[in-house]
Amino acid sequence: MKKSLLILLVLAFSAAARAQGPGTQPATGQASVPVGKIAVIYSEAFQDGKIGITRFAASINKLNAEFKPLQDELNQTAQRLKALQAEIENMQKGTTPAAPAQIQAKIDQFDEQKKAYDRKGEDAKASYERRRVELLAPLQEDVGKALDAFGKAHGITMILDGSQIPLVYAADSIDITKAFIADYNSKNPAPAAAATPSRP
Repeated sequence: MKKSLLILLVLAFSAAARAQGPGTQPATGQASVPVGKIAVIYSEAFQDGKIGITRFAASINKLNAEFKPLQDELNQTAQRLKALQAEIENMQKGTTPAAPAQIQAKIDQFDEQKKAYDRKGEDAKASYERRRVELLAPLQEDVGKALDAFGKAHGITMILDGSQIPLVYAADSIDITKAFIADYNSKNPAPAAAATPSRP
């Protein structure tokens, strides 16, 4: 697999070199944009809350805000389960006097609540992922189109995603991640978003 990928990259670079033609000198003056025909981008940076695409951050904030009440409920249930477990342990150690039947009743209560908690957590996670796809899929498509336009505007014939392909080596001079993010954010400002709550 790695050998095939390396061959692919070598062929791609060779094709780009032929496309440029002999004696062609790279332009200077734009450090953030590659001078050749091939560029590298790291798409994982798009969703970085600090340096990424602001519309992604706004969408994630919106998603987390929608699920915050459910997350709070799960957190409260987890605290109750923790307290119940401690109570059972004290009863088993004899710290809190209790008959065997009372201890078993507490254990049964804990098991029932724990199962309900686990089911609700799994349902919440599945719902969260479905909603995440609903919110981000259109944005990802738009970013893809913008990246295509960005590449054409800068004379780039191939963009490799370093977040998806294990690159052996890529010079910083062909990394367009920051340049593209800055360009996209300037043309597609995001609405103000609330602070990001924790995820279910």
